[in-house]
Amino acid sequence: MTVRVRLAPSPTGNLHIGTARTAVFNWLFARHHDGKFILRIEDTDLERSRPEYTESILQGLQWLGLNWDEGPVFQTQRLEIYKSAVQTLLDKGLAYRCYTTADELEALRESQKARGQAPRYDNRHRNLTPEQEAAYKAQGRSFVIRFKIDDDREIVWNDLVREKMVWRGSDLGGDMVIARAAADGIGQPLYNFAVVVDDMDMQITHVIRGEDHIANTAKQILLYEAFGAKIPEFAHTPLILNQEGRKLSKRDGVTSISDFKKLGFTAEALVNYMTLLGWSPPDSTQEIFTLQEAAKQFSFERVNKAGAKFDWAKLDWLNSQYIHAMPVDKLTDLIIPYWQEAGYQFTGGRERPWLEQLVTLIQPSLTRLVDAVEMSKLFFTDSVEFSEEAAAQLKQEGVALTVNGVIASLENHQELNEASAQEIIKQVVKEQNVKKGLVMRSLRAALTGDMHGPDLIQSWLLLHQIGLDKHRLMKATATDN
Repeated sequence: MTVRVRLAPSPTGNLHIGTARTAVFNWLFARHHDGKFILRIEDTDLERSRPEYTESILQGLQWLGLNWDEGPVFQTQRLEIYKSAVQTLLDKGLAYRCYTTADELEALRESQKARGQAPRYDNRHRNLTPEQEAAYKAQGRSFVIRFKIDDDREIVWNDLVREKMVWRGSDLGGDMVIARAAADGIGQPLYNFAVVVDDMDMQITHVIRGEDHIANTAKQILLYEAFGAKIPEFAHTPLILNQEGRKLSKRDGVTSISDFKKLGFTAEALVNYMTLLGWSPPDSTQEIFTLQEAAKQFSFERVNKAGAKFDWAKLDWLNSQYIHAMPVDKLTDLIIPYWQEAGYQFTGGRERPWLEQLVTLIQPSLTRLVDAVEMSKLFFTDSVEFSEEAAAQLKQEGVALTVNGVIASLENHQELNEASAQEIIKQVVKEQNVKKGLVMRSLRAALTGDMHGPDLIQSWLLLHQIGLDKHRLMKATATDN
């Protein structure tokens, strides 16, 4: 048997972190078994589906490296298939037309609520006579197609994550609506029905999705049986929770993959982190691995039943590890769009070699790619703003003389490199009889406007290449006193 799994997102919003994690587990399982990962776009919700959301899903999966083997398949292109499948159930007597109005359904719900009962359809139109149907049609009533559910039926399956699952037909809310009406008869299929028809046609062997679909699984198993189809195996994965233990939602702020990308997370770190949201590798000490490495070890025996809390600190740490280990040329490619978004101009000597030197300088300090914007600001602006600490340093006695000494020494060095920069500092220390620490602190304050940051000498060399070091030093002495 060839393992065939699918991801079936609805394009009613950008690719969500929960959907992406489901994609990760499907992809890992398929690759572990040399199977197929299929992408299906469930776009039958015409009012809420948008092309831009479809594009977000496709781009997000590609960015994460979750390449699919078949698809994308769009449900809206399969409506005739669904209509034919509905007719099959009608012909078998397993489904029927229900003419109950919205007002009648509301009255039923209110009555059940008053009696303290859970809302459910009472199957009142399950056995209409031809004469009763004709009368309802004459009244101009529209209809839906309902699938018959036996209240006494027990539905059992062995879940790959949660083991034995048992539901009763009476827990499913009465006969299930599987399609709406249309002018020509059978109209738009509903979720549970379309999913089953698609999974049968695509020969899906394993359905891997979030635990919030468990009730749907019980209904879908009944539909598989009604069609005489092979029932796939099911795995219901834990939900992603916020720090309060509730399901992660838009109320928590960042939830879409595009948002995580804007915040400066790398695809490798994010997909690595999602792999750990609910699954643990055999070696519990291993936290960093590629998708391919994880796929070799992946199994549902190590997927947790409990919800997985989202940990920003852990994601930041993982992201920093990937950034610190990344080749400079690749990291530069990733950072450039953030610089461009900030309006930084790549002129005046700021060509590719210089940019890579800058990336090398700030790389050890980066946690997120977007951090490069603030860290690099002083290299893309002519002026520099002095922090309180730096301003205080520049006002100390003898600092102006020290900085002017550096400026004078610069005139005697046609080329500035690490060795000559160290020689200038050594010369100023000797000539002015001051401590080296004073010279270094004064230089950092004058060149960067701060008392903390990346390597001072390398920062100085980068500023010198674009002609900003002397300008900064002279400005610093001008602001002294």
